[in-house]
Amino acid sequence: MKVEIIAIGDELTSGRILNTTSSFAARHFFEAGYEIYAMHTIGDTPELIGEALKRAIGRVDAVIVTGGLGMTDDDMTNEAVSKALNRPTMPNLEVLSNVRQHLQDISNGPVGQIEKLAWLPEGAEVLNPTSRMAGYMLVHDNTPVYFLPGIPVQMKQLLIEHVLPGLATWNADHAVSTYQRIFRIFNLPESEVNRLIKTLDLPPATQIGYYPVFPEVHLSLTIRDKAADNAKRLFKSCSQAIDTVLGDSIYGHDRDNMETIVGNLLIQKGLTLAVAESCSGGLIAQRITNIAGSSAYFLGGVVSYANSMKIEYLGVSPKLIEDQGAVCRDVAEAMATGIRDRSGADIGLAVTGIAGPEGGTDTKPVGTVYIGIATPAGNWVSKFKFEGDRLQIRDMTAQTGLDLIRKYLLQS
Repeated sequence: MKVEIIAIGDELTSGRILNTTSSFAARHFFEAGYEIYAMHTIGDTPELIGEALKRAIGRVDAVIVTGGLGMTDDDMTNEAVSKALNRPTMPNLEVLSNVRQHLQDISNGPVGQIEKLAWLPEGAEVLNPTSRMAGYMLVHDNTPVYFLPGIPVQMKQLLIEHVLPGLATWNADHAVSTYQRIFRIFNLPESEVNRLIKTLDLPPATQIGYYPVFPEVHLSLTIRDKAADNAKRLFKSCSQAIDTVLGDSIYGHDRDNMETIVGNLLIQKGLTLAVAESCSGGLIAQRITNIAGSSAYFLGGVVSYANSMKIEYLGVSPKLIEDQGAVCRDVAEAMATGIRDRSGADIGLAVTGIAGPEGGTDTKPVGTVYIGIATPAGNWVSKFKFEGDRLQIRDMTAQTGLDLIRKYLLQS
């Protein structure tokens, strides 16, 4: 069953507001087994709305339209539907009654323009008449067309509670078993991921997608089949093959993030972590503490941006900094051991580097970063040369530091 999604609003086409409703709808329809034929974003222009609507009705099995259902002058969806489909608007008495009752409850003034919410194209069936949310469905040329508000929270509620259940009973034969997984990959270029996946010779029914999401690469695996058992079997075997060939470059799946994975590993191992940050400016600590419950394993950190902070709070030798500079292997190790000793954490993580755009030299160019780790089993330091602007270098530093902790925990 093919579905087309149309989002309406000048605020979307101008870029003032991000179109999140279409992506939400697409994801849920796809997971429910529907094929997303097309997605459009158009402005509040009745002619364009009508044109897009008629074209969609003529080529798909269901249409979802979001936006333009409000009471202001620029909300023109109902007007466009009425003209394009030759369905004169008329008041929905139940909605009109609710509108008037609501206004009487809050004001003694006239009903005014809010009554516009109750004037719907002929044949419209309101999705939830008792709520204060606009939204209706009509059938045109045997095609169900759903009109939902552009306000994300309202649109999402109506989609989940009314649209998806309604479509499920509209055509029971549409069902396709869908299995999908996102593999979250770090420290492996997209080209290399692609090369390794090609060696697997996956079955024709397998759909693979590659999506660079800095600083990661996301690989999507999708299996769709009307035979549920076959889809499940293929999905399991393909997932295992991908996990094997990409190894520990895959740090998680679906909605995982690096800080969640590291936190779970620390809990499993019963270990604690503290961080000492220079060039990342507290970004690692911020990411760790974004996770609820991180106090169970994260003791805290020091943002030792100035050399005086490295000396005073981490115990780094002034002579070491004077002789080698703050960005070097020995300072990174001293910072890691300093934060571990002074915090009492099991693991100390430290980063020092040059994020730019200035401060680089021939021997230590912008992007040079040292990451030190201090553990009960010993200490080690890794040197990196990251590319990109200041923000990208900082992001890569934080992600790489967390990834090194992840790999240590997997091996310990």
